[in-house]
Amino acid sequence: MTATVPPRLIATDLDGTLVRTDGTVSDRTRAAVLAVQHAGSVFVMVTARPPRWLHDLSDLVGDHGIAIVANGAILYDVLQRKAIRTRLIDPAVGLEVARAIRAEIPDVEFAIERPDRYGQEPNYLNRWPKPADTLVAAVEVLLSEPAAKLLVRHPSWHSDDLLARIGPVVGDRVTASHSGGHSLVEISASGVSKAAMLADFAAGLGIAASETIAFGDSVNDLPMLAWSGTSYGVANAHAEVLAVVDVVCPANDEDGVATVLEELFRS
Repeated sequence: MTATVPPRLIATDLDGTLVRTDGTVSDRTRAAVLAVQHAGSVFVMVTARPPRWLHDLSDLVGDHGIAIVANGAILYDVLQRKAIRTRLIDPAVGLEVARAIRAEIPDVEFAIERPDRYGQEPNYLNRWPKPADTLVAAVEVLLSEPAAKLLVRHPSWHSDDLLARIGPVVGDRVTASHSGGHSLVEISASGVSKAAMLADFAAGLGIAASETIAFGDSVNDLPMLAWSGTSYGVANAHAEVLAVVDVVCPANDEDGVATVLEELFRS
C-alpha cells in the first residue's frame, strides 16, 4: 500500500536512511522534517543508536522530545536526556547467551549499552571513539547489570553471516538483529524491536498503524516496516528490506526521506 494522504505519524531509521553516508542530515531533509511537524503530524526517530548519539539531532525531535533508541529497548526523552521506558536484557540471560555465542564462535568480542553507560571487553574493536567513562571489563562484569543491547563483533565476518550463525545459538531467549554490514550483531531482550516500542508510542497518541509510515534500510528495521501502514525502503537498503517494502524511494545520500515527505505534504 502507498500512502496517498499525509500520515499522522512518520517513523524513520537514522543511519543509512535519514542520515547521509558522511554522517550528516542535509538542509533539505531538516526542512522536510520540520515542515511535517508544522503541518501537525508526529515525527519520531527510531534507531539502533544509543541515547548519547541523539543529542546532536535534538532539533528534529519536535515538541514531544521523544526518540526510540537502542533498537526499541529505550523510549528516550532527548530534550530532558532521560529514559522514559526501558526493556532491558536480564543479566543472567545475557551472560548465558554471551557464553553460548563464544562457545560457538570463540573469536567474537562483546560490548554493552546500558541506558546511561557504554562498556566493552578490552579487545573489542570500536568503529567510533568510545566515551570517557567507558567500562572496560570482562563480559561477566559488563553483564552484571541489565543492558539495553549486547553487541557482538567478529573481526572479519559480514553481519549477515554472523547473524545467521548466532540466531540458532540464542533462539528465542533474546532478539538478535543487525543494522549494517560491519561485522556486528546487536542483541536485545526477547520481544524487543523497533516495531514493539513504536506501536506503544503510537497507541499512547491514539494513532493506528494504518496512519503511520516508516522508513528503513536494514534488517533491524524489518519489524517496524511490517507494522506500519506504508513502508518505504531507501534505494541503498539491504536486499531483505527492498524485497518487502511497499515503496522504494531514493537513497539516503539523495534525500529519499525528504523526497517522500515533500510529496505527501505538498500544499
